[in-house]
Amino acid sequence: QVQLVESGGGLVQAGGSLRLSCAASGTVFSINAMGWYRQAPGKQRELVATITSGGSTDYADSVKGRFTISRDNAKNTVYLQMNSLKPEDTAVYYCQADLRRTSWSIPYAYWGQGTQVTVSS
Repeated sequence: QVQLVESGGGLVQAGGSLRLSCAASGTVFSINAMGWYRQAPGKQRELVATITSGGSTDYADSVKGRFTISRDNAKNTVYLQMNSLKPEDTAVYYCQADLRRTSWSIPYAYWGQGTQVTVSS
């Protein structure tokens, strides 16, 4: 079994900061890309940021310059540092990891359960 467990969400005022964490546990052989997505009420899930195993990053235009994604490969953990938060950042944030459970398995996309981020104006 593989689980992605997120933490760090909460309520913050506009302009504030939060740091999300997501750790993969269970049988993990290797992790390729990891990422963060979000879904606001009534909207589709959207990509926030991704990071490859080598550390290359990509961001949605709406968060560039405010959010930073990073990872600790030794801990199978990905982070999302969110600064200068805006009310429109309010959403459930999900982490995602493309990982292999064994050396002979193909990569599979696993998802966390989601963590609520609420930014008040």
